[in-house]
Amino acid sequence: MQAFWMVLSSFLIASMGVCVKFAAAHFNSAELVFYRGVVSIVFMAVYAHLHGTPLPTRYPGMHAWRSVIGVVSLSCWFYAIAHLPLATAMTLNYMSSVWIAAFLVGGALMLSNPGKKGPSQGPLVLAILASFAGVVMLLRPAMGQDQSFAGVIGLLSGLGAAFAYMQVMAISRMGEPEVRVVFYFAVGTCIAGGLGMTVAGTSPWNWQHALWLPPIGILASLGQLTMTKAYAMSKNHGSTLMVANLQYAGIVFAALYSLMLFGDDIPLTGWAGMALIVTSAIAATVLRARSAPDTPAEEH
Repeated sequence: MQAFWMVLSSFLIASMGVCVKFAAAHFNSAELVFYRGVVSIVFMAVYAHLHGTPLPTRYPGMHAWRSVIGVVSLSCWFYAIAHLPLATAMTLNYMSSVWIAAFLVGGALMLSNPGKKGPSQGPLVLAILASFAGVVMLLRPAMGQDQSFAGVIGLLSGLGAAFAYMQVMAISRMGEPEVRVVFYFAVGTCIAGGLGMTVAGTSPWNWQHALWLPPIGILASLGQLTMTKAYAMSKNHGSTLMVANLQYAGIVFAALYSLMLFGDDIPLTGWAGMALIVTSAIAATVLRARSAPDTPAEEH
């Protein structure tokens, strides 16, 4: 059953990307971040009330820092969605697993004792290198269409997601419930989006265009909650690993949306790069889990 909830979560998050891409034609990234936060605040406040979860926290500073990192990542992702094929933007954002693996390898190398032989990092390094080779293959068409800047921004969204995940992991270890973490992130996105609107300005309001805004916050909240449910139902290491890898179904859904709704022209090299990134990310997740089986899975 946990597999169903993770696949559903991936579908919801990919569907949110569709709404972002349609809305991005009429609203700037700051506005999208702001409205995503407003809707999520209301949704998560109601959800917390129905489940009896109090929202006051003892760790406002950690939530604030998580929000800063998460908002940067989210803004980069929304920009990438607006300027790249949806499947490409989704794949770059899901690079967070690879970035985390790179951090682990770098940390292990810096902290290693030259006189003591530790576990081999070779397979993990190969997975990381293969993934970045996939990035080059995926972004070559984008560079040919003058979308290289959007590609770099999309890559940064995955890097930011990795930092945000590690912050969420630290907060969760302090006993904070997921509902509270999601709620305060929504507050952070609302504040950051509002500040961004004072710089970027606001777009002409049209209620037909605005219909795309509420689903962004609702689908994002539902996607995070169903992901949480999937992990909560995983009672052993094997099922947790399965759930972690099923999150990449979101790339499949995004690819289908790209073809059916937007008619995105992704050449064979791009599809091959996408497949290489997904395969490498799964391999990195498995290798990380073997070295640190108690590490929780990523949140997107």
